Amino acid sequence: MNKLSMKLGLLFFLILFGLETIMFFFLHSTLVESRVEEELIALQTRGNSHRAILEKHFDENTISHVALMESEANTDVVITNTNNEILGASVDSSLIQKYIERPLISSIREGITIEDNWKEEDYISTVSPIDQNGVLTGHVYMFQDTAWIQSLISRLNEQFLIAGFIAVIFTITIIIFLSKALAKPLIKMKEATSQISSGDFSVSLPKTGDDELGDLARSIQLLADDLNYLREERNEFLSSISHELRTPLTYIKGYADIVQKRNLSPEERNQYLSIILEETNRLSDMVKNLFDLAKIDKNTFDIKKRSIDLKDFMKKIETKFSPAFTEKGMLLSVICRESITISADASRLEQIIFNLLDNAIKYSTAGDKTTININRTKKHVIINIKDTGRGISEEELPFIFNRFFRVDKSRARALGGTGLGLAIVKELVHAHGGTISVCSREGDGTEFEIVFKGETESENNTFG
Repeated sequence: MNKLSMKLGLLFFLILFGLETIMFFFLHSTLVESRVEEELIALQTRGNSHRAILEKHFDENTISHVALMESEANTDVVITNTNNEILGASVDSSLIQKYIERPLISSIREGITIEDNWKEEDYISTVSPIDQNGVLTGHVYMFQDTAWIQSLISRLNEQFLIAGFIAVIFTITIIIFLSKALAKPLIKMKEATSQISSGDFSVSLPKTGDDELGDLARSIQLLADDLNYLREERNEFLSSISHELRTPLTYIKGYADIVQKRNLSPEERNQYLSIILEETNRLSDMVKNLFDLAKIDKNTFDIKKRSIDLKDFMKKIETKFSPAFTEKGMLLSVICRESITISADASRLEQIIFNLLDNAIKYSTAGDKTTININRTKKHVIINIKDTGRGISEEELPFIFNRFFRVDKSRARALGGTGLGLAIVKELVHAHGGTISVCSREGDGTEFEIVFKGETESENNTFG
């Protein structure tokens, strides 16, 4: 009884068997009552026919003729006068005397039923009054042996039992297939969840339709795919971080050994110390970025919002970063034609812009131009950062926000990136309730678009 298919089967059987029993009982009772009612109506009609003849000829010959007619039928007739004296009968009077002696409450022209208890009595019976010229002259009693009715009901019961047995077999057969059909996908889902819990996420569940079972199967499949993706991301992340940490540490250790063990000239010593310092700074930046990402993942990254006038803010950005572009022979242009206010964390917003501008410098050459354009709609503030650099290939574009992903990996060390900058940018934009998208074509530059909600009076100043 521990199997779901057996539980479902038993539940369905009890429900269907109960419904079928109620329906069969109701149908049986209705048919029996209807059949008995038909017999009583037929008996009453036959009695009324005899009454019509006797009202025309209420004499001994007619009475004997009616009694003789009924003696050959499966019904019986008794004709009496107004004193209940039997004038003629097709049945032994001792068998029906008690019915004749019953007082008649009324004398209805169409007759009445005087006995309909077919289960306990020997006869069911009706009576029709004989009226000649408005004067009651006698009664016609009609009798039907209940043994014949009980035999009919018995045959009806047998037919119902056979029909019920067939219905039960048919129901059990349907339930077996139905319970298996319902339980089979659930069993597969159970096996899939057991497989997932053991660490194997390569599950494949069949499509079961658009019902609740189909929704559950798709949810489990989506969970398995997400967990498999997260595992792959984790493994790739651990592999990347171990590689990224190992490289600067190797540089630092190698050059530190050289400085310590060799007799170097001051120029050589300063050169190696500069490399050590550069790699140390690189390692420090990477660790800081990893800590920032860890805080964002744990929702412990503080975003302290305040009102910022983007026109003044971008002027400071331009002043701060223009020398870096000028040094590389590039141009930085900021376009903000009106005073636009947003609610944001100034230091984090600067970090977002800095990372994007740093990318523009790394992947551009002398003579290229980077433009920051700020616009406003009714509900949003849009910041576009566009460069005319090398651009990003169509194959790499979907992955540029992934952690440790680098465009042109062969030049990654020379460019000095860690592959975390854009991942941090994306998380910081989302932490501000904004969105970021990118479009690029190789050899035709790259454009990042950041969309923030416009400032409203209900903005909170501090978010944790």
